[in-house]
Amino acid sequence: MALRDIVTDPNPTLRKKCRPVEVFDEKLGRLLDDMRETMKHADGVGLAGPQVGILRRLAVVEVEDFYIELINPVIVKKSGSQDGPEGCLSVPNRQESVVRPYKVTVDYQDRHGNPMTATAEGYVARAFCHEIDHLDGILYYDLVGKKNAK
Repeated sequence: MALRDIVTDPNPTLRKKCRPVEVFDEKLGRLLDDMRETMKHADGVGLAGPQVGILRRLAVVEVEDFYIELINPVIVKKSGSQDGPEGCLSVPNRQESVVRPYKVTVDYQDRHGNPMTATAEGYVARAFCHEIDHLDGILYYDLVGKKNAK
């Protein structure tokens, strides 16, 4: 495993829409392992492909004892609402209050290409939404003041 450089705002890579992951191989596995190590080293709870310069639809999320790799994720259901502070490894030294769904269900693939579904609430749901937004070129501060944020 290796630490990757984290891309920071205003790098235009962060504003690009990512392409789907189509190849599920050892290279993808190494990338996911590197992303997890990079995220942990930076004291984050999530990291998406564009944050390490990879314009593919993949992200890792780790909150306490919960870890997940989301490849080609799509939010298929959301409910409730939560308003709280968010920060981002790509936007250092800044936090803003953002409204997110309280509960989300996400369809995704694992590192082997198997279809999966995960449902999360609270802080983990917030992290899912935040990382999936990165895959569409959206930064959390774009959503400040919006009541129906993803």
